[in-house]
Amino acid sequence: MRTFHLAGGCFWCLDAVYRTLDGVSEVVSGYTAGHVANPSYELVCTGSTGHAEAVAVTFDPAVIPADVILDVFFTLHDPRQLNRQGNDVGTQYRSGMYYADEEEKALFEAARDRASDIWGGGVVTEIEPLGDWYDAEEYHQDFFAKNPGQGYCLAVALPKVNKVRKSFAPYVKAS
Repeated sequence: MRTFHLAGGCFWCLDAVYRTLDGVSEVVSGYTAGHVANPSYELVCTGSTGHAEAVAVTFDPAVIPADVILDVFFTLHDPRQLNRQGNDVGTQYRSGMYYADEEEKALFEAARDRASDIWGGGVVTEIEPLGDWYDAEEYHQDFFAKNPGQGYCLAVALPKVNKVRKSFAPYVKAS
């Protein structure tokens, strides 16, 4: 098993998408890359903690390759938007990949290069060492499944889930 820590806008979307993939055993929403210990969602939303909303995606590389996990990441958000994704604006919504070792760093850099080719350049995704990780509050975990009728889920998360289901169909869990 392997775990990647990725930030690409609101963690609800990343959580929702990765949970649909075969070989993904766990997705945990949380905060990383900040300078305040034990931040709350409310504090992170002020932009004053330096944290990014992120997910820790645990997967089995024998079932779903690491490159697929990373290509999904660059499919489900626009990595050219600095400190925002659509209407979600602030440093907490930045695009980032946080590596645990040099092997992950190399994988992340290669994925960013592939994404740059696909997106036509301008990718602003940061690649930084993984610092302290803090799990988000329980109500953020598996938010999409718990709140399928919520406006943000319908307008923002669902289209991303559908896009990844179509683009990565061989890796989508059977219904």
